[in-house]
Amino acid sequence: MNLDASAKAPWHLWAVGVVTLLWNAIGGFSYTMTRLGMLEQLGMGEAEVAFFESAPTWSNTFWALGVWGAIAGSLLILLRSRFAVHAVIIAIIGLVGSNTWQYAIADVPESLQNPALTIMIWVTTLFMLWYAIRMRSQGVLR
Repeated sequence: MNLDASAKAPWHLWAVGVVTLLWNAIGGFSYTMTRLGMLEQLGMGEAEVAFFESAPTWSNTFWALGVWGAIAGSLLILLRSRFAVHAVIIAIIGLVGSNTWQYAIADVPESLQNPALTIMIWVTTLFMLWYAIRMRSQGVLR
């Protein structure tokens, strides 16, 4: 374990930070467009819009935690902050809550069912957590 505060950032920190930020920005865009009521501009029809409008406040809160926690995690990795770990944990809490509504409670229109996307979001977020913990333990995140 290298706890030297001056530990140099490895090249992959920038790659992971930028790639995950771009990936998570897609979620931020989707969340923002949904909350602004601009789903038709994304090509969604009545069934999809009705589904998102039927979401309870608690599920939207978890969705916000997931999206903005992941974006914050990416930014904090780029800033070499140890708080990246906390931000990604918040994102995971958000994922658990929003996925609970999506997969256990809601009647999701077939056009919005995309298990592969959900798996990719989970893989990316869990990778970010692993990476942030590893970089923190090596003294790269301060």
